[in-house]
Amino acid sequence: MSLDDKLTRIFADNLGYLMIVSYIVLGNNAVTNKFIERTYQMPVQAWSSLYAIGKFPGIRAKEIKMIFPRPQNTISRAISLLESRDYVRQEASDADGREKRVFATSAGLDLLAEMTEYSRKRQIELFSPLSEAERQQFFDLAHKIAAGSHLLHSNVMGQSDA
Repeated sequence: MSLDDKLTRIFADNLGYLMIVSYIVLGNNAVTNKFIERTYQMPVQAWSSLYAIGKFPGIRAKEIKMIFPRPQNTISRAISLLESRDYVRQEASDADGREKRVFATSAGLDLLAEMTEYSRKRQIELFSPLSEAERQQFFDLAHKIAAGSHLLHSNVMGQSDA
């Protein structure tokens, strides 16, 4: 049985929606993670953390966890790696000295611009089978799921805040 036949069978199964989303996400991650690790010698968690830090200067590590759901220790290790390479700096919060705010350095912003351009090109490549209208429809539907209450919480599985 060919891979196409196997995928067709999996996607037609009663878990088809979850399987196709998983396949797309894991397939893209395989390409993206390999590129980031090979090119920048860092895990993808560091890239996503830098992206959040660049978009939201002064963000806290626990806020990054809300944007990119990963374990807190994974985010903390990513920030430590970025800090050791002088891509970010941490400062104590004015409101609470125990709280750390994270900012990108100029080297971090330069790296972020480079990595963002590769990601933008990857996005174009990945979504190239879709028309502009299909891309917008996909985005709207995916956004509806992302904004819903069941992405990071499950009554069925008894889990919340992944």
